[in-house]
Amino acid sequence: MHIAAPAAPVSDVRYRERLSPSLWTLLSSAVVAPMVALVFVPLDPTIALAAGIAVGAVLICLLVFASPVVEVRGGELRVGRAHIPVDQLGTAEPLWADEARAARGPQLSAKAWHMFCGGIDPVVRVPVLDPGDPVTEWVFATRTPDRVVAAITRAQSR
Repeated sequence: MHIAAPAAPVSDVRYRERLSPSLWTLLSSAVVAPMVALVFVPLDPTIALAAGIAVGAVLICLLVFASPVVEVRGGELRVGRAHIPVDQLGTAEPLWADEARAARGPQLSAKAWHMFCGGIDPVVRVPVLDPGDPVTEWVFATRTPDRVVAAITRAQSR
């Protein structure tokens, strides 16, 4: 049985970012609400309205709360459910625009661990120094790669 570790104290958190969907994604998913409402109109307009609002709210909540979190705390880099100690990482590299597109495409190694989110262009690339780890690097999306790199660097210097 696995018992989750207690939450880190606020002072231990060096960086935290939820990679929530863009506003356009949330608005697009909200279009489902009127569609659901139309299905229930033959039964009762009140039920249709309630069902549409409920489905829209649940869908938006799922999109927001199920989105991955990038976090540096307790000497670990956490991206989504994956985590690795920062002392096993090399120098992190922030990538924007064309460099980020190349890192997500032609330069992406099959041995890399990666996590990308639609609508979030910048990425961070961090080499893994552990020779026993089959993963050679982590490449993941973030809206503020410079802040993630700074947090990893600060955590490594502790």
